[in-house]
Amino acid sequence: MRGSSFISTALKGAAMGVAEVIPGVSGGTIAFITGIYERLLASISSIGPGPLKTWKTGRSAAVWKQLDGNFLLALLIGMLFGLIAGVFGVSYILEHYPPIIWSFFFALIIASSIYMIRQVNSWSIPNAILLVLGVGIAYGITVLVPSNGSEALWFVYLSGCLAITALILPGISGSFILLLLGMYTFVIPTVKTFLKTGSMDALTVVLVFGFGCITGVVLFSRVLTYVFKNYKNATIALLTGFMIGSLNKIWPWRVCGEELVLEDKVKCIRELNVLPAAYPHDSMLVAALLAFAVGIILVWFLAKSDQS
Repeated sequence: MRGSSFISTALKGAAMGVAEVIPGVSGGTIAFITGIYERLLASISSIGPGPLKTWKTGRSAAVWKQLDGNFLLALLIGMLFGLIAGVFGVSYILEHYPPIIWSFFFALIIASSIYMIRQVNSWSIPNAILLVLGVGIAYGITVLVPSNGSEALWFVYLSGCLAITALILPGISGSFILLLLGMYTFVIPTVKTFLKTGSMDALTVVLVFGFGCITGVVLFSRVLTYVFKNYKNATIALLTGFMIGSLNKIWPWRVCGEELVLEDKVKCIRELNVLPAAYPHDSMLVAALLAFAVGIILVWFLAKSDQS
């Protein structure tokens, strides 16, 4: 991977990292937008017995190439910086100027959905049904009521498996999946407890959750890689539906409809979409529309650069 390509991949990883900080926005959506989705799936799905056998023969360089190591390294470095920037930068914007950042991401999803629909080479009734099905599933997830979770380790493991799939599945947020499973209020505080105190009980939960994440991303990436290779048009139609359905979750002007107390802090778990005129705070309409325009232009630019 050349230097310019490494930097380009790192920047895309940074965008994915920022997206993971935004509730309701998936890193997989950004990978889709930036044209690295299939390569990311192929790289993750290559992790398994094959590279291990190659490594045992002493061919470490071959293992690195087999895993597309330079690509993964650049992506992970970018994601790390993106997560840090998201925590300190995007979180601030979300708190003080929410309509602006949501308008930007709303535009990204709309423009990307149009772009992805155009990637379907052959439309058929089954593909159209999959598009509608994807919209329905993603929309349904955004309006589900969170359930009561379980502290049993098997459920922690299962939660990790399910939540991590959102990292590579456009339109669905991992943190939102945890919330629906009723595990957000258990997993997140447990991670914080381990970081603050080094508790062995908390470490056990973190490790089990981590193993669940590893299992989920390795297995699910293989499934997606297979369907992309064999049913590309149908897969793109379904994933585009996921993206369109997720728009309900990132509408720029929302008010809280249901709250949850988390570590003495109030967290909104159900939001209601309203028009700018009904927004109880400053709608920032002009700035939001400008952010929307920037999002549209950015996707157009990325699509052009992907074709060149």
